[in-house]
Parts: sequence; structure tokens; C-alpha cells
Amino acid sequence: MIVNITLPDNTSYDITIDTLKNMTFDRKVVVVTNPTISALHLDYLTSKIDAKELSVVTIPDGEEYKRMNTIETILEHCFEHKLNRSSLLIAFGGGVIGDMTGFAASIYQRGIDFIQIPTTLLSQVDASVGGKTGINNKYGKNLIGAFYQPIAVNIDPHFLTTLPKREFGAGIAEIVKMAVTFNSDFFKWLEENDLNDEENIKVAIAKSVETKAWVVSQDEKERGLRAALNYGHTFGHVIENETNYDTYLHGEAVGIGMTMANALAVKIGYMTQEDSNRVTALLEKYDIPTTYNIKDVEDFYEHFFLDKKSLDNKIKFIIPKGIGDCEITANISKEDVIEVLKGFNS
Repeated sequence: MIVNITLPDNTSYDITIDTLKNMTFDRKVVVVTNPTISALHLDYLTSKIDAKELSVVTIPDGEEYKRMNTIETILEHCFEHKLNRSSLLIAFGGGVIGDMTGFAASIYQRGIDFIQIPTTLLSQVDASVGGKTGINNKYGKNLIGAFYQPIAVNIDPHFLTTLPKREFGAGIAEIVKMAVTFNSDFFKWLEENDLNDEENIKVAIAKSVETKAWVVSQDEKERGLRAALNYGHTFGHVIENETNYDTYLHGEAVGIGMTMANALAVKIGYMTQEDSNRVTALLEKYDIPTTYNIKDVEDFYEHFFLDKKSLDNKIKFIIPKGIGDCEITANISKEDVIEVLKGFNS
């Protein structure tokens, strides 16, 4: 299956969901990966690549390494192998690898091509599509980066066969996010079907990619509609920051964040408790965490203002309106937010 994404400036690229095909490049190619993926799948990938020169840079595995010194490692490899502006990077791994490879590609000699070959469910359904790149720092998640589109995304479900259960669940959290914000029929389908089934997960990947591509094609730089894809992330990013990015996988933090956003939606009358419970039940079906103990409610609230989606000292929340729709708003009172946060403070 091929999903095409066309951007406002009339550039476009294909997202292919299929067994990886042979790729021929008349230029230097660098594969960026981590030790886990390298051990499992690097031979499979390199057997598919015919390039003028092919090299591999392996960077540490984990969100805590998504920082500027790791970008320096990638860039130094590119300089040592004398890459030029016609060269190519391939991001081979999950969302962390994709974000860092894309960012490195965007700044190496002011921009070279890169391709996404995502290996986790989360990166296949969300992170690899849409051109968001970046790194974390002590102030928060993805605060340094660029919108920089790949020239192609190749999604091979084969890589999911070695994916740990927690990583699989983290990806499902992003699938649920798409359904809650944009497609009630898809949400109902998710409730009725088991994503551990090989054919069902392919359907879910395709539906999620189609949704993401549709959104990004209308709002590449996240000035409006695309912000809806951050449902659960405003809360989730604070959780990741509080726990130093080493307690929860990104999708797990988003799962908790969606639960918090739903509680806020119930509080202000946008969502029924029944629909909120349906979302929680679907997340817990795949062992995605939905609870979190906030130690300091005021401190948690203040962390929202470090989020790049905050606007003029107002916090922008993505609030579900039932299931299948949402609203992006910066007009929720601090009192309502604090009351909801106190519900996670027991």
C-alpha cells in the first residue's frame, strides 16, 4: 500500500507500507541506527541497499540520548565520510532515531536528503510521517528541532516481529490518539478487533498513516489542525520530563496524558464519563498505563509553560469532544486544570 503526502508548497513523497524493496542510490548513504536494531535487522536492511558508498553510525538507544551531543556524533560521522549535499541519511529505528536523523539531515551543510525506515509501531504510525525532527534538553521535549520532510517513508511490518510488548503498546497509544481525535468509526473498529493479529495491525497502521498524512498535508507547520495530533502530549511531555525520560516509553506517557486530557474534557463538559472510560479500557487492553501520581500539582502545572505549544503565557490544550472530534483551546481556567491534576495526586 502507498499513501502519498502532498504539502502546501507542492512537494510530496510516498509512504510505502509493504515488505522492504531493493534500493539503489548513486550517492553516499549513511544509515543511522542503534545497537538493538543493528543486532536484529541491520543485515536485512543493508542487503536491500546498493549505494555508491554505504556506512553505518550507531548511536545509543533511548530517549535520554536524544540530545545535542548525539547529533554531534552523527554529524562527525558524516564529515569523516565526506558526505556532500547530494548524500543521503537513512533513519533506521524508532521515533528517537527518526527525530535525530531528520534533525541532523536538516542542519548538515544546510540540509541533505533523508529517508525514514521506522522499526517500531509508534514510529510507523506516527513519528516517521510529517517531518517533525528534534532533540530534548533540560527544559523539555523536542524544544530544539526543525520541520524537515523525508523524501520517502518505508514501513515494513516485518520489523514488528521482534518488537517488545511494551513498545507495541506504546505504538497502540498513538493509534488510539488518531481515532479519538479524528475518527469515531476507527475507534469502534479498534474496540472490536485485536491488534495482536497480523492482518489487523496492518489495517491499523494504514488507517493511522492515512490520517496523519491528511492532517499534515493541510497544516505542515502545526499552526492549526495538526496541533490536534498532540492530544495527550501536553500532559505526557511533563510526565516524561519529571521522570527524566527513563521511566515511561513515549507512547506510555501519552497514554497517561490522554487519560488526563479526558478527565479535563469530562470536567468542562466536552466528554461523557462513559466515553472517557471507553478510551481508558482500550488503552488498558494493551497494558498501556493510565495512572500517574503527581507529587507537586503546582510544579506540574508550571511545566506546561515550557511546552512549545503554549501561547502568550496561555496553555494550549487538545480536548476531545466525545470520540472522533476534538478542540484546540487556550481558554481553560487554571482552577479547572488544577482540580483535574489533583485527581492524579492521591
